[in-house]
Amino acid sequence: MTGDRVPDSLAGRAAVVVGGSRGIGRAVAELLAASGAGVVVNGRDPDAVDDTVEVITGSGGRAIGLAGAAHVEATAVALVQACRDEYGSVDVLINCAGVAEPPGSSILSVSTEQFQNLLDAHLGTAFQTCRAAAPIMAEQRRGSIVNSGSVAFLGDYGGTGYPAGKGAINGLTVAVAAELAPYGVRANVVCPGAKTRLSTGDEYEKHIRDLNARGLLDEVSMRASLDPAPADYVAPLYAYLASDLSVGVSGSVFLASGGFLGRFERPVPAVLGYRDHQRFSPWSLDELHAMVTNR
Repeated sequence: MTGDRVPDSLAGRAAVVVGGSRGIGRAVAELLAASGAGVVVNGRDPDAVDDTVEVITGSGGRAIGLAGAAHVEATAVALVQACRDEYGSVDVLINCAGVAEPPGSSILSVSTEQFQNLLDAHLGTAFQTCRAAAPIMAEQRRGSIVNSGSVAFLGDYGGTGYPAGKGAINGLTVAVAAELAPYGVRANVVCPGAKTRLSTGDEYEKHIRDLNARGLLDEVSMRASLDPAPADYVAPLYAYLASDLSVGVSGSVFLASGGFLGRFERPVPAVLGYRDHQRFSPWSLDELHAMVTNR
């Protein structure tokens, strides 16, 4: 990993990378460290955390590790405190933690426990870490939060807790961006696509092909899902959003995979009908049907 791919504006910054021991999070943690930031690496597997820290420090970067599930309040608070103790501030929070939907999971089969575990791993992690970091960033009057969403929130990949949690992250992040804007703190979402342990293997490929066979996933999306680019291709977007180059960029939901970069526009309602409720009675079912179906 080289440090010439992002600006010097990351030098001396202090970052927490949740889910930074594997996959996209590891690529982000290595890139931030190579660019001069001090990094706190988090993951659930202590051995994977230690390995990532050793790789970063062995390359001359600054990193410490703290293992644990970040949807647990105590872990989230400890991560932020460790960053502050080690580096003197908390300038960047990046959430890359994630777990896959159970094989074959759908609203017809998912258990309450499975659904809650998925919400905890995604939405719960983003909430707890944002809540822990936000007061410090607001006090400093600077900071950047980058949460990881997924195009799965559109429903094209089926599932339950995974798309629900990722979609909720979008709403949480844009609300956090609005809340923290007066303090000079930014918050954005990246919906990444990359080859990781969650997007490889026979079970994953079977799932993607099944989605295509069921008509949920088109042919182009299926092929892209079966052959994603390495995590190194999406890591620079996280680094950009963490850096001073992206000052003024907040409340956005980005999509990045390989050589593709996109941004979801803010949803706006299409007007189907209007009449003054002070003068007219509620819509009848027939009137609603005519407007909804455009008949």
